[in-house]
Amino acid sequence: MKIGISTGCLYPELTENSIRILTEMGFDRFEVFFNSFSELEADYLDRLKSFLDSHNAKVSSVHPFVSSFESFLLFSAYERRFLDGAAFYEMFYRTASRIGADKVVMHGLNTSYASTISDEEYFRRYSIMQDKARAYGVELLQENVNIFRSSSPDFISRMRNALPETASFVLDVKQSLRAGFDPLSMADAMGDRLKHVHISDRDAEGLCVLPFKGCFDLDGFISGLAARGYDGDIIIEVYRSGFDSPQQLKGSWQKLNEKLKA
Repeated sequence: MKIGISTGCLYPELTENSIRILTEMGFDRFEVFFNSFSELEADYLDRLKSFLDSHNAKVSSVHPFVSSFESFLLFSAYERRFLDGAAFYEMFYRTASRIGADKVVMHGLNTSYASTISDEEYFRRYSIMQDKARAYGVELLQENVNIFRSSSPDFISRMRNALPETASFVLDVKQSLRAGFDPLSMADAMGDRLKHVHISDRDAEGLCVLPFKGCFDLDGFISGLAARGYDGDIIIEVYRSGFDSPQQLKGSWQKLNEKLKA
C-alpha cells in the first residue's frame, strides 16, 4: 500500500497550485480532482504532466467535477441521454490516460433523484461505461457514497456479484461512516474488486477530519485492509474545513506511512 493525497483537500485552490503546494511538502502520489473543462484540455494536461514528471510524482486517479450531474446524465430513464453521457465521460478517460492515471472515480445515482431504473439496469450501464474506460487503459471505479444508491454494502455486493470481472470500486471511509456502515464491511462487499481507498478520520461530532485527528480506529482499519490482501493506494481525502493549515496534511501523511512500515 502507498499513501497519496487528493488535490481536492485544498479546494478551491486552483488544481495546478494544489499540486505545486503538495509536491513542495513532499507528496508524490495524487488523486487529481479536476474542477473545470479548461483543465481537461491537452495543453493544460501536458504542462501538468511535465511538472509531475519533473518531481517524480504520479497521478493514481482522476475525480470528475461533474459527479453531481451523474444521476441526470447517466442514470435517468432516458436511454439516449445515458448513451450521450457515456460518450461524454470518455473525456475523463482520455484525461486520465494522458497524465498517466489508470483510475476514474464515479459517484453514480443520488437517491434523492427520482430515477426509475432498476439495479440491474444500473449495473448494465456501468458495464458499458467500464468497457469504454478500459479502451483507454483506465478503470472506472464505483465509489460508495452516502445518500447514493452505492451507499450500502448490500448494493455493492450485488454489483460485484452481477459484474464479477467488470465492477471495480473505491472505498471512501467518511462516506461509509456517514451512511452508518463499518468501512471494513464495505471492503468485504467490494472483495477483490477493491482498487482504491479514500481515507479520513471522524471526530466526536461526526465531522470529517485528518487521519489520526479523530476517534475512528484507523489502526484497525489499515490492519483490516492488509489482512484482506489490499495492496493499492490509500488517498488522504478531506475537506478544506477539516484542518487549519496545509502543513497538517504532511503530518497525517507521515504518520500513515509510519503505520504501513510498522
